[in-house]
Amino acid sequence: MPALLLALACGLVFGLGLTVSGMINPARVLGFLDVAGAWNPTLAFVMGGAVVVAAVAFALGRRRAAPLLEGRFHAATRSVIDSRLIGGAAIFGVGWGLVGYCPGPALAALALGRWETLLFVLAMLAGMALFELIEAPSRRPVRPARP
Repeated sequence: MPALLLALACGLVFGLGLTVSGMINPARVLGFLDVAGAWNPTLAFVMGGAVVVAAVAFALGRRRAAPLLEGRFHAATRSVIDSRLIGGAAIFGVGWGLVGYCPGPALAALALGRWETLLFVLAMLAGMALFELIEAPSRRPVRPARP
């Protein structure tokens, strides 16, 4: 239960930060991506702040044997750059560039009650479900045939 409450608190702080920085406004994000037009550098400052916070957190984490509420750290197990990684990054980037939302800001922006945001989140959830339908069979353990 403490881990769940901590996760909730972290999510609320993250959402509040996105809201205060204006990142739940797709026009601001699209303005950052419009380098040939009316470029808005706000997102660069938000990302820079996030990098500083993450760097401090990783530095503090390296000094610990395990996280506070978990038995061990769960690091990425794959380090290869393959077509699945590139394709997923491309789909994410194109979606972000088309509508100005990525998952975190979209979820935070749901509180504004705009139908466009709801449509984006529903499409995002549908994409996640489709991925699970396609990928789930390949992740199931193979059972030996019974004699």
